[in-house]
This record gives sequence, C-alpha cells and structure tokens, in this order.
Amino acid sequence: MTNEVMRHKMVEFYKDTAFTHHYIFGYEYKKTVYMTIVDGDILNEVVKLDKAGHHEGVAIKFKPNNAQKLMLMSINSEPICSKEYIEEQFKVSKYNRGEIFEKIITEKYGQTWVKDNIPYTVDGDITVDGVAYQIKYQNATFLTEKGMLKKMGN
Repeated sequence: MTNEVMRHKMVEFYKDTAFTHHYIFGYEYKKTVYMTIVDGDILNEVVKLDKAGHHEGVAIKFKPNNAQKLMLMSINSEPICSKEYIEEQFKVSKYNRGEIFEKIITEKYGQTWVKDNIPYTVDGDITVDGVAYQIKYQNATFLTEKGMLKKMGN
C-alpha cells in the first residue's frame, strides 16, 4: 500500500469514527501562535503520514508546512500568543505544547481546563456554543496505524 493510499485510508477512518468534525488548529508562524477554526473537510489538506511512536506503525499528524499555515490563516484565524509564551509554559509545566495550547484555548472561551484522556470517538476537547471541537496543535497525532487496527478489531 502506498503512503498516499494509507494516509487517505487513515483520514477516512478517523473521519468515520470521530465524535466531531470541527477542529481548532494551533500552529506557530513567524514567532506567533495562531488558532484556526475549521471543519473536517480540510483534514486531507493539512495532515501527513509520518512515523508513529514505538511499535505503533505510521500515523496521520497535523504537521503543517508554511504553505499550509498560510492557507489556514486565510480561512478563519487569529493570533493567540507568542511562540515564546508557549515555550515558557512548556519549560515550567508537566504538560506538552499541545496540552498547553488546549489549556489556552479552553480558558479563552471562559472554561476551566482539565487534563483528560477522552477518546476522539466519544467527545471533543471543548464545546463552544453547543459545538464540540477537537483541539490540535502542530505536530499532533490524529490516529496511529496500531490504534486504527485496534478500533477495527484486528
């Protein structure tokens, strides 16, 4: 199976099993962290197939290049904080950059952030005005090959 076929298969599986098809993407561009709110139609344009963790096979990840970041910025984006702020929080926190971004976004909407492990098939990361969103920061994994096979019962 080619990488492109595998990427497409994994994106479609993710979309078929996801609780929500609404996303808040976070990414750094020119030392500023932006957020963009999009729906799942854009997933094929912003995810890539990459190596997953140890014994996980491959994964689809949100790893936008500059062209993809500019495309996202043209849709519905706003600056959130500096890259420096995320890095400062990362250095003094037990959380990763994605969790820090999720906390920033949750608090932006006046909600209290709590670290959880709710699967993407059960709920989003945040609900705003009745709409559930998955929050993904650059380099985030959507789905691993191992995770997909497990959900398929293999």
